[in-house]
Amino acid sequence: MPNPPDEVSKEVLGLFAAINRRYLQDCEAAATPHNLTPLQAKALLAIEDPVPMRRIAERLHAEPSNVTAIIDRLESSGLVERSPDPADRRVKRVAATTAGRSVAADLRARMPFAADPLAPLTAQQRENLRELLQLILEA
Repeated sequence: MPNPPDEVSKEVLGLFAAINRRYLQDCEAAATPHNLTPLQAKALLAIEDPVPMRRIAERLHAEPSNVTAIIDRLESSGLVERSPDPADRRVKRVAATTAGRSVAADLRARMPFAADPLAPLTAQQRENLRELLQLILEA
């Protein structure tokens, strides 16, 4: 039976939860004025250039089938449009419309924490954090 986490581990896990909560609150506050859910806002922000739907799913850490409904809503709102990929017509690419790019710019402006939660860290600290988190995931 594994040992219970020590106090530092408990505090680190609490900090992960607090960072996640702050990130979600930032997303929700930015998305609400546009009648978007936080996930719809994140999807719109993931569409910098025309991208395949599976790339959006990767950026959201979601199943591609779940992304379809999100893109449907964004498309019905006139924020994105789908088109076949010229290299493979079975693949649908998603691009932000002019309105979508405008909303994305506003979302970024309204999301100071979520836009770059690692801003207070130096480049070296970011690399160290990435390495440490990777170690946790690989355990």
